Amino acid sequence: MKNISSLCALLFLILLGYTPFICAQTLSDYSVKGVLVDSITLEKEPYATIRIMKQADLKNPVKLAVTDINGKFNERIPAIGKFLLTITSIGKKTVIKNFEVTPTKKHIDLGTLYTKESTEELKGVEVVAQKPLVKAEIDKISYSIEDDPDSKTNTTLEMLRKVPLVTVDGEDNIQVNGSSSFKVYVNGKPNSLMSNNPKEVLRSLPATSIKTIEVITEPGAKYDAEGVGGILNIITTGTKMEGYTATLSARASNTGIGANAYSTVQIGKVTLTGNYSYNYENEPKSIIDEGREDYTSDKYYNLVSHNERKNKGNFQLGQLEGSYEIDSLNLVTFNANMFGGSFRSPTNWSSHMFNKSGDLMYAYHRGGYSKNSFGNVGANLDYQHSFKKKGKYLTLSYKLDYTPNGFKSETTYDSLYQVPYILREQYSDIDSHTTEHTAQLDLVNPITDKHYIDFGAKYIYRINYSDAKMYQANDNGTLEYYEAGSSKYQQDRNIIAGYFDYQLKLTKWGFKAGFRYEHTFMDVKYDLTPERNFHTNYDDIVPTVNISYMLAQTKTLRFNYNLRINRPSIWYLNPFVDRSDPNSISYGNPDLDTEKAHNLGLTFSSFSQKFNINTGFNYFFINNGIERYQFINNGVLETTFGNVGHTQNVGYNMWVNWNPTNNTRISINGSERYSDYKSDELNARRHGWSTNLFGNIQQTLPWKLRFSMYGGGSTKHVTLQGTVSSSHYYGISLSKSFLKEDRLNISAYANHFLSQYTTYRDEKTTDTFHSWSESRYPSRGFAINISWRFGKLNAQVKHTNRSIINDDTKAGGNSQGQSETGGGN
Repeated sequence: MKNISSLCALLFLILLGYTPFICAQTLSDYSVKGVLVDSITLEKEPYATIRIMKQADLKNPVKLAVTDINGKFNERIPAIGKFLLTITSIGKKTVIKNFEVTPTKKHIDLGTLYTKESTEELKGVEVVAQKPLVKAEIDKISYSIEDDPDSKTNTTLEMLRKVPLVTVDGEDNIQVNGSSSFKVYVNGKPNSLMSNNPKEVLRSLPATSIKTIEVITEPGAKYDAEGVGGILNIITTGTKMEGYTATLSARASNTGIGANAYSTVQIGKVTLTGNYSYNYENEPKSIIDEGREDYTSDKYYNLVSHNERKNKGNFQLGQLEGSYEIDSLNLVTFNANMFGGSFRSPTNWSSHMFNKSGDLMYAYHRGGYSKNSFGNVGANLDYQHSFKKKGKYLTLSYKLDYTPNGFKSETTYDSLYQVPYILREQYSDIDSHTTEHTAQLDLVNPITDKHYIDFGAKYIYRINYSDAKMYQANDNGTLEYYEAGSSKYQQDRNIIAGYFDYQLKLTKWGFKAGFRYEHTFMDVKYDLTPERNFHTNYDDIVPTVNISYMLAQTKTLRFNYNLRINRPSIWYLNPFVDRSDPNSISYGNPDLDTEKAHNLGLTFSSFSQKFNINTGFNYFFINNGIERYQFINNGVLETTFGNVGHTQNVGYNMWVNWNPTNNTRISINGSERYSDYKSDELNARRHGWSTNLFGNIQQTLPWKLRFSMYGGGSTKHVTLQGTVSSSHYYGISLSKSFLKEDRLNISAYANHFLSQYTTYRDEKTTDTFHSWSESRYPSRGFAINISWRFGKLNAQVKHTNRSIINDDTKAGGNSQGQSETGGGN
């Protein structure tokens, strides 16, 4: 708490001291003001471009600015003299006004200036102010990554710290709307690998490949009902590129290297977009110390372990997207993507057991390695028929998704001291995958300009499969198959769904409501223990309501209610027992049920050219949350999952962006949250407050250098059985563009440069044990990135207005049950 308080105070002082400095650069004793109005409608003209030039030098403006939301302007003039002012807005005639500033007439009031529609074709408009980064709609908030200068240097995970309603802690764990249960899409389509391993994938994805991140906190009935926190929809630049264009980039850091390529080309009616990325990571050593006190045993009371770990590996991703426009009413699109990689980690683990008096009872060292491989291959085919009635269209879609994952580990034991049980060399080989086939039909029919309905049907056939083989050394030291420690498991799901949405748009009011019905047939088979096979089916009805009211042209108030569900994925269900550490085992729970969360929210948004704010309250509760929990069984710590959580979560969030000058941007992203976790089954309850805060300052320096300074952190927060320590982070970045149209960009950044390691501490306390973990992760990072864009933009990859979005499974971490994403824990 002390660290985060000091960081918040430092951030406040920086902002307080920095703001007068940047504002003082523009102070002057002379000014000109006025208001721009349409001569016919008498409406104010917001965001019109203002140029102020000396009459003796019309080529070099002394001031560039824009009118505010009410068409007003009040700009400083650097000196006395005769000036020419022009005001240009899209579709309107240019306003020209001469004025003179003298020592006796320092402040000029031009009064009301009138403009009218222009009959001439505009050749171009120069934008002189920073673009607003955030846009609020009735069911989502969009953050423009490409318009943020930090995207030139940062990864997508680092940019997420700036996105409203998203928090990223010091260990890069992500929460959306206060929940770690959310889904990740890419270009409106679910991405299984990003949902299952969001921080690993987004940490390696360059932000230069991202156009926009949408936070869909109030998914309508058209979306699958899964995801408590909502949906992160990542819109890549590849889907919006036009014509022949390509971007090549390379990255080098103290932890690895990476390269990326993006390209779009049009051939007749066919438009193709492709991208490919490769990353190699060699992380410095991490150190993890753990301890456990077993209240049920005086003899084996205190277990202390020391683990040193390194991760080394690579991953690559690629995507090919295309469209074929048959005619003006018929469009076919397709998408194919792949993702894959593997990381290898050597094992160096020592354990010592003490009795309650502090005497050493036994000790051993565990060595070996683990290799985690992951991947995803997917393909979409969409056909859209547009009717002659504007806005009415029918979409037919098919999606195939295959997600293979593998985990291999070899465990050896040495340096044994009085160990009371037999430790044998082990080898585990886990092959698991998920296969999905999905068909969908959507129809959108605008009844009038104010009313429209949207309905459709969907069928999903999903197979979760795991084959976990365990091998153990016999008395002769030879590895042989160990059936009692192995498992073979398959879960088949058939999901039939239908939805209906209705939306009403009035002058100031917006209303959107709908419901979704889902019926699931499920078969579960255990090849090694067929007596456990079972079949079941269940129904879910999911309502959703969104109401918005426009207080002013750029100010909106929104209320929402929705029900979200989480179906456990293979990571949570896999019954394989990991026994590599004889004092601590972990396994999944194939009997998990669907988790349901009720969400209520109230949000206020105000966006203008200089100041933007999005703030609100939200509340959600879960009565059957999927929680990762631990317990002592005969001296062994067991970790698994269960529908044992009752969660209540109320929070306040605020995102603020201020542009005091055209070259300066200051933003703050924070949240305050009270969480109450309870489990009658575990006789456990924890509740408390937590705070997240992120601040960022961006400044354009002379020679068009872009400088950024950022930092933030989170306070200690509670989980169902314990607490997680506070965290903090900080960094700086610098970038510059070269060549015509800024086609070459060179950028560099430094994170946590004052310390090599960052320490986190987790604790869990129950009636039978107390455990703690203190992890020191390498946090210091330096990197340089170079990107080059070439080609001409003149075509666009078209998309059907609807496509398949599967988001009905709860993402997990790995087959060893080490994910902390369950149920808001």
